[in-house]
Amino acid sequence: MTKSYQRLRLILGDQLNASHSWFKDKDPDTLYLIAELQQETNYVVHHVQKICAFFAAMQQFAQALNNADFNVVHLTLDDTQSFVDLPSLLEHFIAQHQIQQFEYQLPDEYRLRQQLADFTAQLSIHSQSYSTEHFYLTEQELHKNFSAGKPHRMEAFYRKMRKNLHILMDAEGNPEGGQWNYDADNRNKLKASDLACVPQPLLFSNDVSEILARLERHQIKTMGRAATSLLWPVNRQQAKELLDYFCRYGLPRFGQFQDAMTCQLNQLEGDNQWSLYHSRLSFALNSKIISPKLVVDKVIAHYRAQQQQLLSAEPQINLVQVEGFIRQILGWREFVRGIYWANMPEYASRNALSATRSLPSWFWTGTTQMNCMKHAIEQSLDYAYAHHIQRLMITGNFCLLAGIDPDEVDAWYLGVYIDALEWVEMPNTRGMSQFADGGIVGSKAYAASGNYVKKMSDYCGSCHYQVAKTTEADACPLNSLYWRFIHQQQQLLGNNPRNAMVYANWQKKTAEQQQAILTRAELYLNAIEQL
Repeated sequence: MTKSYQRLRLILGDQLNASHSWFKDKDPDTLYLIAELQQETNYVVHHVQKICAFFAAMQQFAQALNNADFNVVHLTLDDTQSFVDLPSLLEHFIAQHQIQQFEYQLPDEYRLRQQLADFTAQLSIHSQSYSTEHFYLTEQELHKNFSAGKPHRMEAFYRKMRKNLHILMDAEGNPEGGQWNYDADNRNKLKASDLACVPQPLLFSNDVSEILARLERHQIKTMGRAATSLLWPVNRQQAKELLDYFCRYGLPRFGQFQDAMTCQLNQLEGDNQWSLYHSRLSFALNSKIISPKLVVDKVIAHYRAQQQQLLSAEPQINLVQVEGFIRQILGWREFVRGIYWANMPEYASRNALSATRSLPSWFWTGTTQMNCMKHAIEQSLDYAYAHHIQRLMITGNFCLLAGIDPDEVDAWYLGVYIDALEWVEMPNTRGMSQFADGGIVGSKAYAASGNYVKKMSDYCGSCHYQVAKTTEADACPLNSLYWRFIHQQQQLLGNNPRNAMVYANWQKKTAEQQQAILTRAELYLNAIEQL
């Protein structure tokens, strides 16, 4: 006979927060449900490692709850295959276990929050939603800090967060070190002499062979390279180990090289140093295995211990490195969440630049002669990972210049990256990267020619195209595409003071020069599949 419970609590795959108040007390009359669902595998085509990571982390979390004597049911795709969606599964469980109260944590994605709101609205039993207790800002504070359709700037938000939480602030209420951010010091290119210092990434060996077999058995469509041994952290112990490793080996030079890109290390070291100085904690954070507060507190504690010479044997860390990292967690991560919830669902259809071109098929293979694109895409397909500048200024910049439909850009980014959930992906992609929101996230479009790629990477040296050329047959496509973008978007972007010099330089070119550039750009766009 199936056991009855008073309460059913749902835990989604990105709600693996062991510190949640739900788990402070054990109630024998409460049942927890964690379930793999086809609806979560097919709303976009996901990277196979992304699905494996979430499913493995869910399984580990369920096991941890079981070990702690909570009543928990973990269902795999085999168990849920007869249910068309989450509501139908919940209806079955509520009836099967004679549940009197249904509870859930508020989803961080609009589609799931709406789905559960619609489901609970028609329930005959009592239901209640809870905070995930993960972010610095509560749901109520989000609404106080962000307004729909209104431009917001991360710098002002970041300063406010620093002040309110007293993070990296002195006793007088001023920013530690005398300035709010050290972004100007975060843009160094890796030189040949720097390559030997890049640490090997800490990789885990999580067996996901059974998950891969389930994905194949249920014909789940995926992208990217599958691996039976998953290198990403899938439990709290691994995530904390990765955080400690980052503090010791990545943080000392993170801020200095956080925007740098290289392909030389892969050639020299057998493809083992692809993450450079980055923490790779984003999956653990976005699945809520660890909290942003834990990460920020650990980084600051490590920094303070070094200042007090308690860790004198380790590489030295300065404020540039610490502030550059904390800005990503305390500033940007919380900021894009606010943008998302203030503007959904309308935000998902914004297309301020009227971009309609289809994404080239080589985004799923990496088979392009553009070395920067090839490297960034292949790395993404191999590891479900690329750092923020590869996403913004390589693949994102190309999509912006080529006028790719933001719906297709969103779908690719949401699928390919292991840390991609819509609340964090969409403002970064549709907003910051594609300027499709018309300036809600950023005050300018982040468009760049090949010169930026040359400045920040070593990609150009081994490329089929020549970065110094613009109109020739072997010219870097980014150069003519950049000027075409500037030319076409003058009405929308031309009045922005930050673009004044760019448009002045365009106007200095003769009519013949401009036409030659625009002609070359159109040739490339017409042959976009062959680039």
